[in-house]
Order: sequence, then C-alpha cells, then structure tokens
Amino acid sequence: MTTQTRTPSPSPQSTRTQVDSAARRIAVISSSLRDDRMSPPVADWALAALEARGGVEPDLIDLTSITLPDDRLLYPGGSPRTDTTDRLADAEAFVFVTPEYNHSFPASLKRFIDWHLSEWSFKPAAIIAYGARGGYACVEHLKGVLNELDMVTVARSIGLQAPWEHLNAQGVYSPGEGARGALENCLAELHWWTELLSWARANRPFRT
Repeated sequence: MTTQTRTPSPSPQSTRTQVDSAARRIAVISSSLRDDRMSPPVADWALAALEARGGVEPDLIDLTSITLPDDRLLYPGGSPRTDTTDRLADAEAFVFVTPEYNHSFPASLKRFIDWHLSEWSFKPAAIIAYGARGGYACVEHLKGVLNELDMVTVARSIGLQAPWEHLNAQGVYSPGEGARGALENCLAELHWWTELLSWARANRPFRT
C-alpha cells in the first residue's frame, strides 16, 4: 500500500509576500458633519493609539473634507470614482468613528459607504461609536451594512458614553482606563484580522 503525502496549503506563517513587510495602511473615517462634533477628538485618539502600536500607516479620512458626486450617478458597481477611491483601495483595514443619531449612524456615513464597493471587500473594520447612551445601537446597524459589503467587523468594537465629558482644556479626548483598555483590545483584534485578510487577499483570493 502506497502512502500519499499531502502537501499542506500555504499559511500566513509559512508563506511570505510583500504585504508582510510593509506598514499596514489603516483608514480612520471620521463621519460626523455637525458643528462642534466629537468625531475629530475621538478619531485623533484612535490615530494616536494606532501610531503607538507601530507598523501602521494611518490615513485620516474626514467626511467634512470629502466631496462625492451627485447621487443621480450612483450605480452599484458602476459609479464614478470619488476623491477617496484610491485611498480606500490602498487601505488594508478601517476604523469607523461615528456618532449615534436616532438609534443608528449618520446619513453622511451611509452615503460615503454606498459610493464605494470593491474597496471594502474582504477587509476588516473596527467601529468606535459614541452617544449619550454609548452608541451601541449604531454599532449593530453599521455592522449589518459592512457585513453586506464582505467586510469583517471586529467583535470588540467600542461604544463611548458621553465622550464630550472627557475633553481636557485643549479639547483633547482623554478618557479613563476602561476606555483605553477597550481601544487596545479593539485594535489588537483589528491587527489580527488585518494580517490574516491581507495574506488571504494576496494568496487565496475569493472567487465566485
């Protein structure tokens, strides 16, 4: 009887590609458009934590500075390119910073998401939501949308209750130890998914 030796499939640990050595580009999306919004200080908090981890190239995308085409031109899979198409395509992971409005996330973020398609696919996302009651309803609504776009949302997404109460004299968001620990856990899981999915897109791309 002849015993056949099965060659195992390559894995992230056994196969090295270009994506292994480069800094990971992570887009942080600040989604609120309101005056006196909390998105910038919370996004800056996330950016500082990403930079402290090292091996990351953060890219802040503030929706107040983004101009999208007219919605009459919006067709799934066939829409015109936007100012951020290339930036989203280059990102290997995303952090969405969003307020909770009326039990969900703002229309500005939904419109921005809808204007892109393949740029999101098979990439991980963390959600940092905030509101008077913590923003958890917003997290659940946004997860459903991102999952529909073939994204992986981390389980350790964050809800911040009344973050405006934790601004210092310079307007910097400075929360307590609990929020800092939650962010560290969230980014650790995001990093894990980023490594895994970056390797998979390069070596085992999904095909229908």
